[in-house]
Amino acid sequence: MNTKIQTLTVKLSDAEIGRNAKLEHVRDLRDAGHPALHFRFSKNRTRGSWYLLNKRRWHRIGAFPDLSAKQVLAALPAVRLRVSADAGSTISQWVTTGELLNWYADRMARDRSLSAKRKNTGASAMKCHLLPRLGELPLVEVNKATLDNLFMWPLQEALSIDYVRLAFQLLALAFRQALKLGLISSNPMAGIKFSDFSKAKVGIKPSRLRGVQLQDLLGELGQAMVSDPADAMLALMMLCHGTRIGETRQARWPHISLAEREWFIPAEHTKTGVEHHLPLTDQVRALLIQYRETQTARGYEGQYLFPARNGKALSEGQASAVFTRLGKGDWTSHDLRKVARTGWADLGIDHLIGELLINHAMGHNVKVYIQSDVMGRKRDALEKWHDHLDQKGFNLIHGQTGVRFGESGNTLEAANGKAYSAIQKTTIGED
Repeated sequence: MNTKIQTLTVKLSDAEIGRNAKLEHVRDLRDAGHPALHFRFSKNRTRGSWYLLNKRRWHRIGAFPDLSAKQVLAALPAVRLRVSADAGSTISQWVTTGELLNWYADRMARDRSLSAKRKNTGASAMKCHLLPRLGELPLVEVNKATLDNLFMWPLQEALSIDYVRLAFQLLALAFRQALKLGLISSNPMAGIKFSDFSKAKVGIKPSRLRGVQLQDLLGELGQAMVSDPADAMLALMMLCHGTRIGETRQARWPHISLAEREWFIPAEHTKTGVEHHLPLTDQVRALLIQYRETQTARGYEGQYLFPARNGKALSEGQASAVFTRLGKGDWTSHDLRKVARTGWADLGIDHLIGELLINHAMGHNVKVYIQSDVMGRKRDALEKWHDHLDQKGFNLIHGQTGVRFGESGNTLEAANGKAYSAIQKTTIGED
């Protein structure tokens, strides 16, 4: 029996590798259809390595069984091109774009740094658009032409340009992350920009609420305060502070301090991932006391300003339903935030203070620059804004009936002490 180490020429397949793994004298297999493609068994003959022989040099492609014969043969033309360009020879264990996208979707779902909203948006884009359109596309065929034909152009026919851009950015991010972790040897999307496919600009939707509508709006919220106080309060807190719906619906009484005159929003509730501090004006403090009394009268003494029936804060869907009821299709929760931001500008409030109040992401240098008395400046801005709202009917809602504020601004007294005692138990800093 000839036991000399041999190289056999075969039609390479996983089954062929398995058959020859039993033959200890066979070290290498060469593909009959692609003589430059070689497979070499490792000491553990259930494993091995793929190589491309080019100009007497052995270029390792990857490992078996991580890379199957089918995967290597499919990627071979691209490997040849990269070797010729001296750009490396290794290939990913993935063959299709769908495999990469499924990996990234799972990674995104388990990323604790991402908000639930962002995870849901990403998962929806993956499931409904990216995977159906690009799932079967081989990685080696990802280029501008195929993306335009299979994905970008069909998508823009059916969806808004804002959403198409979001989906494109998600796709690009998945490829960048895979390359960064060494899971693919090159990024076929490197250098591909959204503007290569469309020159349309992502639009800024105008607010459906304008300053001239504030009086009517506050009139409607005043009526809702009687019939549905939680709905009205959610809207009023957003209108008064320009907060996001996610930041507002998760508000807790322990984060409301009357003594410190502050509403604290923890980092995990903000879009920017940075904790947010908002001054409480006299009007809002009076409103909070009335609202807490209403909750107590209805038998609720929990920690949430806007509780759901399960004892937790309102969910994103439940909070959206509030504004479906209130806005009746004429305006949304985000319109409250927009009208507040516009109102601040109209009142001459400093742009930087407005950005801080709205809790937009700020550069490090800006944060350092504005550290001096920033809370005082935010307080001045909100007092000016709430005084303006009073002229439009806000005063009829908070009323300050039976409530008076001490001259120091730190003491809050209510009729018979009931309102104060009710909220005292649930606020921090009430020394």
